[in-house]
Amino acid sequence: MREKTIQDDYRASKIKSRIAWTIAIIFAVVWLVFTLTPFFFMIMNSFRKQFDMLQQGVFHLPDPWYFENYIEVVTHGFFGYFLRSVIVVAISLVLMLVISAFAAYPLARMKFKLNVFIYATIVAMMSVPMHVTLIPIFKLTTAVGLYDKLWSLIGPYVAFALPMSVFILTAFMKTIPKEIEESAEIDGCNRFQNFFKMILPLSKSGLSTLAIYNGVSMWNEFAFANTFLLSPENKTLPLALGQFKGEHSLNIPINMAVLTLSVLPMIILFIVFQDKLVKGMMAGAVKG
Repeated sequence: MREKTIQDDYRASKIKSRIAWTIAIIFAVVWLVFTLTPFFFMIMNSFRKQFDMLQQGVFHLPDPWYFENYIEVVTHGFFGYFLRSVIVVAISLVLMLVISAFAAYPLARMKFKLNVFIYATIVAMMSVPMHVTLIPIFKLTTAVGLYDKLWSLIGPYVAFALPMSVFILTAFMKTIPKEIEESAEIDGCNRFQNFFKMILPLSKSGLSTLAIYNGVSMWNEFAFANTFLLSPENKTLPLALGQFKGEHSLNIPINMAVLTLSVLPMIILFIVFQDKLVKGMMAGAVKG
């Protein structure tokens, strides 16, 4: 009798497991369809001639495949926009990660009177809308002579990425066991050596997560770039669409080609570093 009860429980749990997996797969497939549809639409229509969308339909395979859109985009300054975006994002990310690490370490590992106040102030800064600051930052940028220069974007990018980054990195560093630092101090390490030789290497997954998360935001940022940059030779990739817009008509396939080339680097980087992103997100959730 007992064996029969065990078998019945096993069969019931197995049926429940199959039902759960079936539901999960169905939701995953539906989510995949909704996610891939915009990319399919973008890529397919980037291989059409200007008026083929009206004749063939937007989800019909191109007939014929028209590769001249990509040739025109590449030969009309696309790589200039791409290079400027890479420069701005790279410098901004390095500055953001360095400042975030320097700020998060004392907040996470040291006890002083203003610790809670400073941490609460940084967290409160996360609620400031970016667009509210456009006018004052524009006036400041003009006053210091950085208007219409590529470097004018670095300050706002770093400033708006810092609150979230410090918040996440502080929580991440709190999960690192204090025994590691205590052992290093016994061996003669001071605070600076502890930070650079122990805490910083152990925070690589958290820093990688912040780099990917903020890198995507900076790569796609439009408001500041559109406000501070005027000359075509200074504009970044999010502003490239304006360069390929016709004077009297809109060539949608060329715009789709620009968008495809713009998102391709981020997709490749995410595929390559997705394991680091997942590890960084999960590492801070477990107490070390």
